[in-house]
Amino acid sequence: MDRIDDWRSNGYMTSTSEIQTAVVIGGTGKTGARVGRGLTAKGVRTRIASRSAGTVFDWNDRVTWGPALSGVDAAYVTYAPDLAVPESSSHIAEFADLALAAGVRRVVLLSGRGEPAAEKAEESLSCSGLEWAVVRASWFAQNFSEGYLREPIRTRHLALPVGDVAEPFIDLDDLSEVAVAALTRADLLGRVFEVTGPRSLSFAEAVAAISLASGRAVTFETIGLEQFSEEMTAGGVPDGMVDLLSYLFSEVLDGRNRFVTGVVEEVLERPARDFAVFAAEAARTGAWS
Repeated sequence: MDRIDDWRSNGYMTSTSEIQTAVVIGGTGKTGARVGRGLTAKGVRTRIASRSAGTVFDWNDRVTWGPALSGVDAAYVTYAPDLAVPESSSHIAEFADLALAAGVRRVVLLSGRGEPAAEKAEESLSCSGLEWAVVRASWFAQNFSEGYLREPIRTRHLALPVGDVAEPFIDLDDLSEVAVAALTRADLLGRVFEVTGPRSLSFAEAVAAISLASGRAVTFETIGLEQFSEEMTAGGVPDGMVDLLSYLFSEVLDGRNRFVTGVVEEVLERPARDFAVFAAEAARTGAWS
């Protein structure tokens, strides 16, 4: 019998989806929490699974995988630390096999744009025999307000190993709505959805938009990769995460993902949220206070 804190359900709504039950792997994270709320709003009985949730899930502990997948129709999957790491494709393949054996019908995987290792993980899912969809995301706008960039913004100076390369930052509310649609709509299956914001900005332009929205004079500085790594290590960031961020800034953030897609508009039938709107809302709710 499921523990009461394993599930989120309003107890009143009848599901508007053919999917009745779902698990959110990484359900306490930035996208997972939003997807969990979105599924619940559609009346889908939703289990939250992560290292800190009632249903414990850890990618490095396969014993935790089976209980998370038991008795659900669908799964939203985020991979930690990132699909960019080499072992991700084998983990996703093994997870998909277990999901299929457990009776799971549908899996939606969060992926990253322009990451070769992530594309291998996507292929592992698409060949699994499950119903599937992939949501490939550009950089999250909320990394500035909820992630590792928040504290530098609060202290009014952000230094990163990146120049004028533009990125179409995606608002996580948009991303999560697309993921919920893919989980609950059969017409969206078997597709890779590259979600972006409506325009591309450099990191300096993004910081300028945050300054304008928050009324705080935040400066941006381009630094070398070695300095960035040293500062992250000195700040207590684990070595594995430092290596991952260094890879993303030095390899992936080279302009390959600067183009904007219309996926949010196509799937949600409304415009994607602009970065300036995100910044104004984050400032209003005290993200950088």
